[in-house]
Amino acid sequence: MNSIGIHKKQGFTLLEVLVALAVLAIALSAAIKTTTENAENARYLRDKTLAHWVAMNVLTQIQVRGEWPAIGKKEGTAMMAEREWYWIIKVSQTVDDELRRLDIQVYFVRGDKTPITTLIGFVSSPSLGIDKSR
Repeated sequence: MNSIGIHKKQGFTLLEVLVALAVLAIALSAAIKTTTENAENARYLRDKTLAHWVAMNVLTQIQVRGEWPAIGKKEGTAMMAEREWYWIIKVSQTVDDELRRLDIQVYFVRGDKTPITTLIGFVSSPSLGIDKSR
């Protein structure tokens, strides 16, 4: 018998390497999916916030000018964050004749079916701010 003896080779088998690669691929795909979802959520929240600011600006302009909007629909565009936003105002009568309801819907572009945001505001008659007794 030889004194050298039998040495067992050490290392990973092909099966162990394949299993490790499969686990790594699953973990990386989950990380990529999570990152993509976070980026999409951030984009959605940015757009929703900007659209809301556009609607608030439109309502504020009407209130500051003291306008008494006619019942019906009015459309326009506004620039915000280097983008043009499309808005529609639906003016309706309320129970109080001296008050109008404004539903302001903001869209990415004209023709979109669903608004990004809707803001509801009210405007009082300009005659309410005038003291007629003087």
